[in-house]
Amino acid sequence: MTSTSRISGGPGRHETPEERADRRWNELLQELRVAQTGVQILFGFLLAVVFQPRFTELSDTDRTIYVVTVMLGSATVAALVAPVSYHRLLTGRRLKPQTVTWASRLTVLGLVLLLCTMCSALLLILRVALHNSLALWLVGCMALWFLVCWFVFPAWALARPSPEREK
Repeated sequence: MTSTSRISGGPGRHETPEERADRRWNELLQELRVAQTGVQILFGFLLAVVFQPRFTELSDTDRTIYVVTVMLGSATVAALVAPVSYHRLLTGRRLKPQTVTWASRLTVLGLVLLLCTMCSALLLILRVALHNSLALWLVGCMALWFLVCWFVFPAWALARPSPEREK
């Protein structure tokens, strides 16, 4: 491989588009392993709730919250498992950079859906546990915390001047 076919843009990595796609794909797989495990455990617990004896005692509002939570959990699983399907169906078609881009977008969508699923599950649990409006405030605080940890901190890190990016 000649040096002219390599990407150069400063002191960082010097990799071809294919090497970059391979690296990004491997990084994405590691991230998905963490997210998928937690989502699948949460979803499994959600599916089991309906079979508990006390489920019949839930109010109509709490049952609605439960159904919304299960649907959000299903959508989350779909979005976070979709990159595997993308990769499997597109392997060997010389579309790795595009596959990585779409898989990354689906992963971000999956994280947004996971945030919604977590908040919905928390709302249901706290409504049943507390029987008062404090549940909504606690969920709001937790939603804000998720947003800060998952989206605000990374955005802040991107916005901060970095010696490596200034070169």
